[in-house]
Amino acid sequence: MIVTRFAPSPNGPLHLGHAYSAIVAHDLARAAGGRFVLRIEDIDLGRSRPELADAFRRDLAWLGLEWEEVPAQSTRFAAYEQLLARALIGEGRIYACRCTRAEIAAAATQEGPDGPIYPGTCRGRQIAPVAGETSWRLDLERCLWLMPELETLPWSDALAGDQLAQPRLFGDIVLMRKDGSPSYHFAATLDDAIDAVTLVTRGADLFAATHIHRVLQALLGLPVPHYHHHPLLLDESGQKLAKRRGSPSLADRRKAGEDGLALAQSLRMDQMPYGITLSRSPSGQP
Repeated sequence: MIVTRFAPSPNGPLHLGHAYSAIVAHDLARAAGGRFVLRIEDIDLGRSRPELADAFRRDLAWLGLEWEEVPAQSTRFAAYEQLLARALIGEGRIYACRCTRAEIAAAATQEGPDGPIYPGTCRGRQIAPVAGETSWRLDLERCLWLMPELETLPWSDALAGDQLAQPRLFGDIVLMRKDGSPSYHFAATLDDAIDAVTLVTRGADLFAATHIHRVLQALLGLPVPHYHHHPLLLDESGQKLAKRRGSPSLADRRKAGEDGLALAQSLRMDQMPYGITLSRSPSGQP
């Protein structure tokens, strides 16, 4: 059975880009007689606003979507910690890091999809983990030495076709942050396995992230889903819609009396509202 998911973060209202993503996931599941689940990704405890999760549910219902809800990420912290200890601490696969973002930016010599690639400053050092002061990072080179097959891991995208993982694209990623919360890469990879997601549908801007998610699946012994990285909705300047740029929210459209069912049908037909265009790149590249 196909299982898809929509996994918004409650740190800002949903906009048309989220609506498009939810509709894609919903319709792919429904067309195959599968399940469409909603997962609230609220691991950023400092920015998450619980009331927004209720607004998300109203937005999805307004669009005419039906879903099953799975536990929010904030309920799974113990599971993240247990898997980290059981699967990765042995054989030196992870290490404690006390570097700040400013230190990393100053020392980094390469840029990755998430920004400056960590230069390995704390790798090989004997740093005692201290809550609030140290994070846990993946020792990628150590993992590649232990498991050379990580460099030839296959994965498949419905639009971009067959791929081979590129482990070094992100470097030694953070798995657990200094505040004890899991990183997006670690949490999303584990959650999709817990929720039995078989088809990960998300925007093309996350295409590159799948390379490191595929590596984590191999390291953690998790099942490998299929992927569908859909095109992005772009504003008049050609940038993707985003909360931080104040893209109009679904809640505002809903409160203004707009017909959610009609809007959803227009998005299904790739008929965008005025000023909105659809990027056709399946891999998030220009």
